[in-house]
Amino acid sequence: MIHPTALIDNKAQLGSGVSVGPYTIIHGNVIIGDDTDIGSHCEIGVPSALSGGAPLIIGKSSLIRSHSVFYEGSEFGEKLSTGHRVTVREQTKAGAGLQIGTLSDIQGHCTIGNYVKFHSNVHIGQHSSIGNYVWIFPYVVLTNDPHPPSNVMMGVTIEDFVAIATMSMILPGVTVKSGALVGAHSSVNKTVEPDTVVAGSPAKFICNTSAIKLKDGSGESAYPWRRHFHRGYPEAAVASWVAEFASAKDQRPD
Repeated sequence: MIHPTALIDNKAQLGSGVSVGPYTIIHGNVIIGDDTDIGSHCEIGVPSALSGGAPLIIGKSSLIRSHSVFYEGSEFGEKLSTGHRVTVREQTKAGAGLQIGTLSDIQGHCTIGNYVKFHSNVHIGQHSSIGNYVWIFPYVVLTNDPHPPSNVMMGVTIEDFVAIATMSMILPGVTVKSGALVGAHSSVNKTVEPDTVVAGSPAKFICNTSAIKLKDGSGESAYPWRRHFHRGYPEAAVASWVAEFASAKDQRPD
């Protein structure tokens, strides 16, 4: 399961069932979980003085597609999945089920929760903090320098269940609170309140997310999205969401 052209340092720790594609390099300060599939032309565990000597840890059952580069010093939970030509720098800590789309990059010193989904061409600036079950769509940028170029870094905070639509920019130090939706082509320069929609440049309040209806003829609210969208999520999480909204429905006055 290791291609003969792959170069693997004898100090690297590979679990059982790990597959490594042609011309991939795996450096020594690396721990790869069982049943992980690494494609061709990847570089895994690039040495760096910024890693603090910590290893790159990739959880079990992960899929890293071709031409991806991971530096040492980061840690990922199980079922990490990437597109092609992904770059991840040092000191990123992510939970289970992270998806990183093609040509996306994570600039390091970031914390990322469980089952976060980055589409293609997403840029995550240093010191970003991202919660659980977040969606970030193509060409979104999380920034961190309030007056570039400088040595000041103010990372963005994205809370649970947020969705950020394509080609949006979140400016340094901004917090997007739980369940919010950032509309496409937005520039967000101040806190976004929970379960609200903002859009524009600069982004402004549009409505509460509950005002947006599904375009399926049901008349039901599109948000919170976890009310109706469950594909790819763990059974336990889905069960808790179903119970949450069933309980909310039971508590509504007749």
